[in-house]
Amino acid sequence: MATIKDVARHSGVSMATVSKYLNGIKVKEANRCAIDAAISELGYSPNVLARGLRTGQSHTIGVVIPELTSVFPTTILSHTEDILFDKGYSLVVSHCRSDIEREAKALQNLLTKQVDGIINMPSDISGKHLLPAVEKNIPVVLIDRIIPALADKLNAVLVDSVSAAEDMTQLLIDAGHKDIGILLGPEHIVPFQNRYKGYMQALEKNNIVPKAELICFAHRSTIQMGYDKTIELLSKSKPTALFASNHNMTMGAVMALNDLRLSIPQDIALAAFDDLPASRVIKPKLTLVAQPHEAIAQSIADIMLTAIENKRDDISTDAVVKVHKAVIQMGASV
Repeated sequence: MATIKDVARHSGVSMATVSKYLNGIKVKEANRCAIDAAISELGYSPNVLARGLRTGQSHTIGVVIPELTSVFPTTILSHTEDILFDKGYSLVVSHCRSDIEREAKALQNLLTKQVDGIINMPSDISGKHLLPAVEKNIPVVLIDRIIPALADKLNAVLVDSVSAAEDMTQLLIDAGHKDIGILLGPEHIVPFQNRYKGYMQALEKNNIVPKAELICFAHRSTIQMGYDKTIELLSKSKPTALFASNHNMTMGAVMALNDLRLSIPQDIALAAFDDLPASRVIKPKLTLVAQPHEAIAQSIADIMLTAIENKRDDISTDAVVKVHKAVIQMGASV
């Protein structure tokens, strides 16, 4: 089995330089290339656990999201992992099923694993579950959500959901719809609050009185909940258009409309939030809000890597909030 001494001999640099490189300290580019080549040729595998105990770094990032079945965060994390993997980091992913107590336990478990950072799509907007990470100066990046009480301590990557939802609702109004149903996830979650806000702003600007029976919040954002809430909404009202506020809600709504034998858009128009591969199998092609998944992932990775580097160098920085724009992609469903 190759040792660090073998790597140093094979690469032609000192053991001290190899050790620095393996511990995440910058070395000359020529030395880095020589060490990487030696590691590859010799099949050297460093003892990550031992190195972590020495350096206080595990080269792992902990992740907690509400649902592993939610395609939006998992798509973003897939791109994020690709970027972080190239920088020597791996992800440890948990989900909390939108349960606040489970979320707190998941975060605590990750901290015991000495993760170098936390990526979280929070269910608990009070931020209590993240206080242990903040107290330990562990970098945190939030996905698509903010926690007002900790706004100066937590980084976040967001999408402008208010404008996107308003634009989509306006598009439906311009198409002649006034009775527009909206399917939303948990009412306490900021993105759904923002999508509701955008929807309401569009109605107000067009002097359309909102109807309570057309507005439906769900306590979890799952495909089954999208299905159930679509059935519930249509049993109480007869909207001419439906706006599903995320991918899972859209999939559930399409399943429900199929079971009810309602054609899109002949019987009811359907607008969706989020452009993901599964959306492309729906006929007719959906009109939807497309979020820039790869750009969001790049922002998450960049912010996390910078925060870890600053922590390593004992540099204090302000929290970073990056806001991305979403765009409407036209289909034939409205």
